Amino acid sequence: MTEALGSLVGAINVVPDPPVILDGVRPRWLVAPASVEELAAVVALAADASLVVCPLGSGSALELGFPLHELDVAVDLRRLDTVLEYNPDDLTVSVQAGVTLSGLNALLLARRQFLPVDPPAGGTRTLGGIAATHAHGPLRLKYRSIRDLLLGVRFVQADGVVTWGGARVVKSVTGYDIPKLMVGALGTLGILAELTLRLQPMPDAEATWTAGFSTVEAAAEFVSRVLDSPLQPSRLEFLDAATQQASGLESGRAAVAVSIGSVEDAVRSQGATLSDLARSSGGGATKTTPTFWDDYERATAPAARSLWLKVATLPSGLASVARVVATVAGVAGMAVAVSGSAALGLLRVGTPHSDPEAGARLVEELRAGVAGHGGSVVIEGGPRAVRARVDPWGPVEPGALGVMRGLKDRFDPSGTLNPGRFVGTI
Repeated sequence: MTEALGSLVGAINVVPDPPVILDGVRPRWLVAPASVEELAAVVALAADASLVVCPLGSGSALELGFPLHELDVAVDLRRLDTVLEYNPDDLTVSVQAGVTLSGLNALLLARRQFLPVDPPAGGTRTLGGIAATHAHGPLRLKYRSIRDLLLGVRFVQADGVVTWGGARVVKSVTGYDIPKLMVGALGTLGILAELTLRLQPMPDAEATWTAGFSTVEAAAEFVSRVLDSPLQPSRLEFLDAATQQASGLESGRAAVAVSIGSVEDAVRSQGATLSDLARSSGGGATKTTPTFWDDYERATAPAARSLWLKVATLPSGLASVARVVATVAGVAGMAVAVSGSAALGLLRVGTPHSDPEAGARLVEELRAGVAGHGGSVVIEGGPRAVRARVDPWGPVEPGALGVMRGLKDRFDPSGTLNPGRFVGTI
């Protein structure tokens, strides 16, 4: 098999028994194709030999989902790093999956355009990986996620067939919105090879303020006031005391970071309105340094905590869910940091504690605590031992799970691509 793989991608790009551990499992081969055709040939060969294939980008999200149990061929996609077509007048770009977010934005800077996605540790992440994991950050508030910015994809099916979906269509699978199916599927339905993306112009001016409050309820009231106002924030993030400290702020009970991008006069005017709204909610707003969002990204990156959880709830439940998190963590004796999109009800809870049983118990108790508020808890990253003790995805409605199983059977009936990692061990 080593020789066969080498004949497809070059012997130097095949490493048998590589000295790398991926989520606790050592692959039998690490393969690095340099083209879509090479990628397709590798997948076809693996499928014929009934080998399990796992696509890799930067490796930032290997702890998302159920633990890997077997891995034959790890496919490193970072050599697929070409920007294929850039149409600045149309605000679109087509790239190979191994292009990094920072690399793309560096190219777009000359035309003052950018791809508005900013997941934790996002600069080093590949665009294929960001799409496959549906990773996102504070900018989702204004620009939505990569799911909404993805116009088309070219991907390799489990049998090695190259297929198009969405924009730039040559061949498509009838009846499915292929780009949306691929987003967040962890490469279980196909391996993303090329993406066509919608871009955005950079604002003329941008500024960020942090508003501090003595209670979570006051912070939540401020968020409601902002959303009910004419303000148009691009980011609206909740930060607890631990996250504030890690982000270089003077820590208080609760804070909300607000970013506004527009023409300079509008930013100045909206900043004044923002300060008034903060005072009306019993707090005060302070303009931050230009490096704040970089500091915040480092503070909320997966490497900053041993266990990261995504807690989703209704935006109106922000204060209640934050209280539940604090109560559960306090009873468990675990220090946590809480942050996330206050306007979308998407919070991240991180803890440095690495004890597997304590981590699993925290997840279960949080799920029980937020259930009454319409909330859910997903393990975004954490030790393999935690994800082996408790379902990392949480309960899923049977009808939805049936649809997902049907899609897996349709796209990958032999279980070649990343089997067992997705919801319901799909």
